[in-house]
Amino acid sequence: MAAYQEVCVCGFEEFNQAVEQHEGKRIFALFVGSKDAEGNSWCPLCTQAEPVIREGLKRASQECVFIYCQVGDKPYWRDPNNDFRKKLNVTSVPTLLKYGTPKKLVDAECRQANLVEMLFCED
Repeated sequence: MAAYQEVCVCGFEEFNQAVEQHEGKRIFALFVGSKDAEGNSWCPLCTQAEPVIREGLKRASQECVFIYCQVGDKPYWRDPNNDFRKKLNVTSVPTLLKYGTPKKLVDAECRQANLVEMLFCED
C-alpha cells in the first residue's frame, strides 16, 4: 500500500507554502469549507465527501503528498475575487485535484468512491 504525507493548511498563502515545500512530488489537494471550533465545516458536501476521499487516498498508487486545505469562512469563499477562485480556478468546495494537472473532482463527484479512487490511482 502506498504511503502518503498529509499537510493541513488554512488559506491560500499556507496552501502555496505547502506546494513550494513539496515541489517535485506528486501532490493531491482537497479544498473544503473551513471548520469552526467544534470541528464542523460550514459546507455539508465537504463533510460528506471527506470520508470517501480519505478511503480513496489509502489506495493511492504511489507515494504522494495530500494537502488538506480549508478555504476560509463562507463570506470569503463566496467572494468571486478570492484567491482560490482567481489563481487556482477552484470554484466549488469540495474540490479534489491532482496539482499541476487538469484532473479534478468537484462537488458531488467527491462523494463517488470510484471516481476518487481513479483520481488517486492514475499516473
